Amino acid sequence: MGTSAPAGAAAPTVLVIGAAGKTGRAVTAALARRGVAVRAAVRSPARAETAYAAGAASISVCDLESGAGLDEALTDATAVYHLAPNVHPDEVAIARRVVAAAARAGVQRFAFHSVLHPHDGSMPHHVRKGLAEEVVRSAFPRATVLRPAAYHQNLVAAARSGRIAVPHSLDTPFTNVDLDDVAEVAAEVLTEAGHEARTYELAGPEVLTVREQAVTAARVLGHPVTAEQLTLEAWAAGPGSSLPEQARADLLAMFTAYDREGLVGDPTTLTTLLGRRPTTWGQALVAESATT
Repeated sequence: MGTSAPAGAAAPTVLVIGAAGKTGRAVTAALARRGVAVRAAVRSPARAETAYAAGAASISVCDLESGAGLDEALTDATAVYHLAPNVHPDEVAIARRVVAAAARAGVQRFAFHSVLHPHDGSMPHHVRKGLAEEVVRSAFPRATVLRPAAYHQNLVAAARSGRIAVPHSLDTPFTNVDLDDVAEVAAEVLTEAGHEARTYELAGPEVLTVREQAVTAARVLGHPVTAEQLTLEAWAAGPGSSLPEQARADLLAMFTAYDREGLVGDPTTLTTLLGRRPTTWGQALVAESATT
């Protein structure tokens, strides 16, 4: 597919890598609301409609594992939002390919989507994010790094069904964040000055356990919502059975880490960036229910 935007499209052009996934779609939509022409990097033409529906102005098909298509995708792009495939074992090498292509293209701004606590050695895929951060900064010292917590949206469908079942403790704390809040910050750092060479931890405004999330969901949604802890074995044999072995192992390690500590960050930075209190779990439930 070609990479040219339609005639009259607004400048600048931002390449969003991973644009067809839920995070990429949210970032694309946030940028489009600002009048930015988004070029969506997707892995296959079949994903194009998803990216267009989110507001992309043009599509480029890229193979992140080989780097094929990256140079074409970056033609005339002024900024890049790099979002690697979830728990990908080649995350660090993918970052090398992306930053090399971006440097060749003379990209002015680079933002990398990392994760909360990227140096936690108990979670291998978090560590790979941390190593990828180093790759990005070595090529783009002025890059912006976003480190979001887990999303509210990961549990919305389960809450609406009346049963939140997770393969980790129901009583460890989380500061889950709203996906649209993260996307709003991503659009800001890609289009406004003052965020160069910054690393932003993006955590939600509440410290809640899964058990407490179920109680809140029942009150907000008006129907019973139960919380249930699955065994790791049940998860691996069920929801995790279709995943590649490496991804399954990474997530099992993450669930074990969640058993010990949950995943908690400081909401101060996100509050400052948004200029308001970040979206709560209850507000996210209401918003998601209103759109379906």
